[in-house]
Amino acid sequence: CGDEFIPPISPLKNFFAGGFGGVCLVFAGHPLDTIKVRLQTQSKPSPGQSALYAGTFDCFKKTLAREGVKGLYKGMAAPIIGVTPMFAVCFFGFGLGKKLQQKHPEDVLTYPQLFAAGMLSGVFTTAIMAPGERIKCLLQIQAASGEVKYAGPMDCMKQLYKESGIRGVYKGTALTLMRDVPASGMYFMTYEWLKNSLTPEGKSPNELSVPSVLFAGGMAGIFNWAVAIPPDVLKSRFQTAPEGKYPNGFRDVLRELLREEGIGSLYKGFNAVMLRAFPANAACFLGFEFAMKFLNWLAPNL
Repeated sequence: CGDEFIPPISPLKNFFAGGFGGVCLVFAGHPLDTIKVRLQTQSKPSPGQSALYAGTFDCFKKTLAREGVKGLYKGMAAPIIGVTPMFAVCFFGFGLGKKLQQKHPEDVLTYPQLFAAGMLSGVFTTAIMAPGERIKCLLQIQAASGEVKYAGPMDCMKQLYKESGIRGVYKGTALTLMRDVPASGMYFMTYEWLKNSLTPEGKSPNELSVPSVLFAGGMAGIFNWAVAIPPDVLKSRFQTAPEGKYPNGFRDVLRELLREEGIGSLYKGFNAVMLRAFPANAACFLGFEFAMKFLNWLAPNL
């Protein structure tokens, strides 16, 4: 029979390949992430004054002029340390979610099943991600505001823990879940759907060309963020707010944003996010597929 050998789903291989994909994602996407957070957290200008940054390109120009290329890669150590295990766990969760829904190793999953597997990966990543995200946001805005409170990620973690215990470190977890669970479902489902759609008749999705993988990965990133931006804006605001500003959590943040700036404010930083989502996730899935091929060649039966 002409069927090619499709290796069974291996959550372990997904773990290592996902970690490599995560490193590729950070390198491709970090500069625009810095810009996204600076745009999302800049304060409303006083009457008669213009905002610090007029928009994505203005923020990019000013950051480059003031801080050079290094300014765009500010705070990258934390995401590399955090993103590598996070993407490893994310792809592991997706692999596990797929495996749990298969009765036999060769079962092909439906799109709702792939969505469910993606949602499971979102739950896995939040546990790792919530503290890292909180620390990243605090470090990124202190660079922009000029007052230095934290020496670095570990110092930030220590101070948060000292101030308000484990709750301080995990502030914003419900919002991280609201952002990542549906968005991860969308992410993986879109990727698998586009991979299948781009596969020529009679070929296997595993033989996709590099441009096709880049396109499917990039679009998956865009669909992921289309779902994730509103909770992400609330989360950035909530996690960087002073203690006690929002006693009822994200409901207060949502009320304040809608009252002061209208519904459009939920899509703050939209251009920066979408500009970053395509190349970063294209790089991530290309890294993932490349590492998967290597692992399948290295240990076909694992």
